[in-house]
This record gives sequence, C-alpha cells and structure tokens, in this order.
Amino acid sequence: MSAPGNIRNWLDQRFGWDELMAFLRHKTVPIHRFSYFYFLGGMTLFLFGIQVVTGILLLMYYRPVPDGAFESVQYIMTRVPFGWLIRSIHSWGANVMILTAIAHMFSVFFLKSYRKPRELTWLSGMILLFLVLGFGFSGYLLPWNMLSLFATKVGTNMTAQVPLIGHWILVFLRGGEDVTGATLTRFFGIHVAVLPGLATLLIGLHLLLVQRFGMSVPPSVEDETKAHPEKARELRFFPNFFLRELMAWYVALAVLGCLAAFKPWELGQKADLFASAPAGIRPEWYFMFMFQTLRFLPANVGPFAGDFIGVLVFGVAAVVWTCLPFFDNDRRGRSTRWFTGVGIFALAYFVGMTVYAYLGK
Repeated sequence: MSAPGNIRNWLDQRFGWDELMAFLRHKTVPIHRFSYFYFLGGMTLFLFGIQVVTGILLLMYYRPVPDGAFESVQYIMTRVPFGWLIRSIHSWGANVMILTAIAHMFSVFFLKSYRKPRELTWLSGMILLFLVLGFGFSGYLLPWNMLSLFATKVGTNMTAQVPLIGHWILVFLRGGEDVTGATLTRFFGIHVAVLPGLATLLIGLHLLLVQRFGMSVPPSVEDETKAHPEKARELRFFPNFFLRELMAWYVALAVLGCLAAFKPWELGQKADLFASAPAGIRPEWYFMFMFQTLRFLPANVGPFAGDFIGVLVFGVAAVVWTCLPFFDNDRRGRSTRWFTGVGIFALAYFVGMTVYAYLGK
C-alpha cells in the first residue's frame, strides 16, 4: 500500500477519518438569495484564529507590567522583524472580528435563524459576542498608553452604574478603586487566559449546535420552497461551500493585510497615572453608541442619575435581545413583524449614534 494510503488507514483507525469524510460529503447547505450571510460566522471564526496566532507571537515579547508594557510594545514595533506588522494585524483584526461578529448577529436576527429548535444556538452565539467585546475591551489597555488608560477609566466607570453590583464590578475589573498597574495585570490575565478558555468552550458548543440543527432557512424562502418544492436548492458543504467560505477568508485576510500595512496601528504616548486626561477621550467604536447616549442624558432623571438610567436601559435591552427566541417564536404571528421593526431600529440606532459620535466630535 502507498504511503498516503497507510496514513489514511492510520488516521481512520484512530480518529474515524472515513466517517468524518462521509459526514462532510453528505452535509449540505441551503442555497437561496440570502446564502451569502452564511459566510459571516465562518469569517468571524477565521479572524479569531488570526487573533490567537498573532497574540501568541506578541506574547513572546510582551511584558504585562506598568514599567515594561509600553516599552515591550515599542520594542516589538521597532526592533522585532515584522513586529509592527504582527501588532497591526492583531489590533486591526480585533476590530474587524468584532465588526463581523456584530454583522453575523444581525444577519441571524433578520433571517429568523433563532427560531425553534435553534434557541440554544442563538444563546451560545450571543454569549460569544459578549466575550468578543470583552476581548476588545481588555486588550485595549495592554499597550499601556495614554489613550488606552483613560478610555479604560471611562469604560469601567460605566460599569459602576450597574444597579446593586456596579461598584463591585468596577473594583473587580480595576483591581482597586482606580486604574493602576494592578488593572493592567488583571486585564492581561483576563485577555490571555480567562476569555480564551471560555471562548474555546463556547465555540465548540456553538459549532456542535450548528452541526446538530443545520443552517436555518428564512421564513420567506421556507414558504416558497413548500409551495414550489422544485425550487429548493442545496450545496454540498465539502468541497463546494467550503471553497466559497475559503474565498471569503481570503477577502477578510486581504482587507486585514491592507489595513495593517497601509495604516499601521499607532502606539501613542506612555500612560501617566498622574497626568490629566487628553482631550477627546472616548471608547472604541463598538461602545461608542452607548457612550454617546450617556452624553445626551441629563445629569439626573428624576431621583436617579442619568448614567444610572442609561446603563440600566442598555442592560435590560441586552437581556431581552439575548432571550429573543423565547419572545419571538411565532413565525407567522404579529410578534415576528414587531420584532423585525425592533431589529431595524436597533441597527439604525447603533449605526446612527456611532456615526454621529465621530462626526460630531
């Protein structure tokens, strides 16, 4: 027997290779006018892999201490061969990954892919989205520059408005009452140990649920195929759909490479705990809609602080959005049309407030 045949038999005896390939050959993906939205989930997973690889490379030189964090990043960018490129890819990759994750969430929402029996798929995906946002928030402080220091102060101050447990969350995140070197160490541990472990478990569960229940078909397409079964189309996952997904990964990689090469991520000035806040401090773009909303609120709304009301409303909205499958499970009823309107409003609000925050300075 040839060498490839021996390797295949060895893999089959230990991992069930033939069964895996048979599963991939029989797995299909629905094809319809909205099929391109299916690429967003795989693209987000691909970008997560890029973050893992570049993050490991950065860990070889990074020092998570106040007296060495900024200098180590500076060393990576100026002395390590292609270090500037790896750091830029990691920083831009975080933003692009969050963008694709948010786009994936809205596509799942508008395609009604959270319907029975895929409630747990939606829940696991939403928790993964929160973890992705946690990656972005915790990693932002690690370069230990002025912008990240005061942006972290702004972000953690928002958590202090959470009812009952807000102050405890603030102290837990900061490692004390204020943002200090202890905060840097804590964020480093969360960023490289806690969140990756949780994300790996959730990704495994999410993929398992997707394989178990398959890819959902939008209600309109479902009605159309029921009325005209001959119009139902499917594509084999491997190699047909997988090759298309691979092309989407190439596009994401090309965009990421262009951003990293032509607009390298800047380092800024080293953080100074005793300096005053620079002008224009604000969080990253994915939190900007919340930040801008809180700026619009008055100092007091009745007997409560305006920030407290804002954070409370956002928290309730996040819980309702996460539990959406249990509120909107009637495909043909009024609730579906009503929730579609809510989704359109949520998307418009997110985009509108973010754009306004940047244009309005």
